[in-house]
Amino acid sequence: MRITHLRQSDLNLLIVFAALAEERNVTRAASRLLLSQPAVSRALQRLREMFHDDLLVRASSGYEPTPKGRRLLQELSTILPRLDRLLRGEDFDPRQEETTFRIAVTDHASHVLCPLICRMVLPKADKVSIEFVSFGDQTFEAIEKGRLDLMLNADDGYLPPRFASEMIFDDSYSCVAAKESKYPRALTLKQYLAAEHVGVGIWDELQTLPDKRLAGIGVKRRCPIWVPYFTAAVRCVPGTHLLATVPTRIARFESNNLSMRILKPPEVLGRFNYLMAWHPRMNTDAAHLWLRHAIREAGMALSSG
Repeated sequence: MRITHLRQSDLNLLIVFAALAEERNVTRAASRLLLSQPAVSRALQRLREMFHDDLLVRASSGYEPTPKGRRLLQELSTILPRLDRLLRGEDFDPRQEETTFRIAVTDHASHVLCPLICRMVLPKADKVSIEFVSFGDQTFEAIEKGRLDLMLNADDGYLPPRFASEMIFDDSYSCVAAKESKYPRALTLKQYLAAEHVGVGIWDELQTLPDKRLAGIGVKRRCPIWVPYFTAAVRCVPGTHLLATVPTRIARFESNNLSMRILKPPEVLGRFNYLMAWHPRMNTDAAHLWLRHAIREAGMALSSG
């Protein structure tokens, strides 16, 4: 971490700038900061030297920020509350502290959890934005390097042991078939293996969870087509002899679709846990604790619904 310029800077000046930029007036800023007007004026001059920019210029209505001053104020509106919270050791307040969380998800999680987050979490978090991105080959590295805050994925056994994780809900599998298919409502293992399947979500040449469980008993299904999303697999089924094996909560979205039938798969596929996972360095971070609590509550609501 290179902090050469930070070591040479007086961070108290940033507090003065924030007050000046918000008040647009030296007298009001000085009163707010409990400083004299000359002290605030001197601080402004030092800030201008630090950033090589006027930052604030006089106008008829008071000080107006330059473009660089506006960018600095925007950054400080996020940074200063975080620093203050770290020093106080207090909890993260999603109504006061502006932040964005980035979460990697499969389409399973995005379909079943995102609507709950919109209804349960966002109304109580005025300053929070949550950006969901596709789960993929680079997700683990992005978690390691801090580009992602959290990942949501089925417990498929590929989670690096160095990551922390927690189960947020569980689910089972269902098979989706075309309406005109001759499959029985409950498939035997023999019937399942005799069918052709739409495979879902293979990445980095790793086996999917259904294929791992089949491999565990020494058998393999045939997948003449692979797609990256469960919802895409379901859409591939009508008018074909193919089976799509998808989480039951995804299959339920099609319960009123007259072009499809929902079947019970063989017992070997069983149930599976869905996890949220993160880097252990975030274990005690107040904002991350709040995020995990919010995801946990959404998972509990999903399980009880």
